[in-house]
Amino acid sequence: MGYVLTIDQGTSSTRAILFDEELYQVAVAQEEFEQIYPKPGWVEHNPNDIVLTAMSCIEKAVKDARISFKEIEAIGITNQRETVVAWDAESGKALYNAIVWQCRRTSNRAEELKKSHEELIHSKTGLRPDPYFSATKMEWMLENVQEVKAAAERGTLRFGTIDSWLIWNLTPEKMHITDYSNASRTMLFNINELDWDQELLDLFSIKREFLPKVVDSSAQLCSSIYGPIIGGIAGDQQASLFGQSAFNPGDMKCTYGTGSFLLMNTGNAPKFSRNGLLTTIGWKIKNEITYAVEGSIFASGALVKWLRDGLGIISTAEETETLAKQAENNGGVYFSGALAGLGAPYWDSTARGLFVGLTRGTTKAHIVRAVLEYVAFRTRDIVELMEKETGIKIKRLLVDGGMTRNNFLMDLQSRILGIPVDRSLIKETTALGAAMLAGIAVGLWDESSLKDKRKTEIEFTPKGREMEEEYHRWKEAIKRSMNWET
Repeated sequence: MGYVLTIDQGTSSTRAILFDEELYQVAVAQEEFEQIYPKPGWVEHNPNDIVLTAMSCIEKAVKDARISFKEIEAIGITNQRETVVAWDAESGKALYNAIVWQCRRTSNRAEELKKSHEELIHSKTGLRPDPYFSATKMEWMLENVQEVKAAAERGTLRFGTIDSWLIWNLTPEKMHITDYSNASRTMLFNINELDWDQELLDLFSIKREFLPKVVDSSAQLCSSIYGPIIGGIAGDQQASLFGQSAFNPGDMKCTYGTGSFLLMNTGNAPKFSRNGLLTTIGWKIKNEITYAVEGSIFASGALVKWLRDGLGIISTAEETETLAKQAENNGGVYFSGALAGLGAPYWDSTARGLFVGLTRGTTKAHIVRAVLEYVAFRTRDIVELMEKETGIKIKRLLVDGGMTRNNFLMDLQSRILGIPVDRSLIKETTALGAAMLAGIAVGLWDESSLKDKRKTEIEFTPKGREMEEEYHRWKEAIKRSMNWET
């Protein structure tokens, strides 16, 4: 029996997960690390914390599984995307805290770029100017951190997303690499030509030699300090798409977490959106590249936490299912959900959350049901946009993430979409995807055999598309939330 180890480096914690050849989880170790908020809207991580928690989790998972590193065939890495580390190639030391994807310090710069270079950036990268992505973070460090400036002048500066930083520290040769999926999230990578784009590098004053070599998402990349090779790399949402075995154009997954991330496999050519979806690289294996389109819901699981901690109308997340079932319908109550603005296709950061249709007969069961309906309606909103802009009809939705434990929501989602909703037996599809990529690299599996190994826990099947009238009434609530000041 061979094993594959995944390092799953997330925004608030690092995990190491061991999978066996049948893709069952054998052991897991997890450690949280400090979130640093130097100023309002700024978010940082200590890069050393990321490396140390990764190493600690690796050693603990292997120990708990009672195996040796010699039994591990390969290592896969998946990571929080867009977060950037700057370090010195000679000393190996980080030159500043990692600037996290959530950080908004470059918002003004992003607004400038929207006015001057939005179409250029979109046509080359599939992204829109936003502080979310890596380029403006690198530019900010070059302009504001003396140690980064000095390393740039010496020619020893290295930039990398978290996968690159981990690989540098976990390889004897100090490899400086990233994969195509992570590179495509930097706002510096030309997804048409599959290379760092010189025009964009010049725009942000970033030299090519500062950036990692871009490699396949699945290949025998380099040896690790533990012995097994690193064979798989992918950003977390792309890894989740792969972990769901979404290998064919039109295959689509939704991860219901704090927010929701919807990705659709669009095949070997990029599909560019005119209405705010992101175009990204899913993965590259051998000579074949797979693209995806991506849409997100800023708050989904966060709304359940708000019901619990903010409004105090539930004590646990599980109560939402019980309460929602108590209401035969939503009682005419609709929720706009825009507690943190609205993403595609609205892109209105000023939108605010509204409950519409409240009466004396409204109960907390109606409120909870309206919140869950919002998540399902908003998901349909993005699915329909993806279908319109790609010309691909979605036949089923593959789902994972914490909210998928809510059977009421999953059944509701299926009925609102009018397609089956397939919940994976293995919930850790992000880590699983990185393991699958690594296993392919060493010949444990191929894509066809992996398709057969995917395990469905339950499939929610509708009789047809339902709740059409409710969906259109909810759309009216969304319109009101975007004009709430008037």
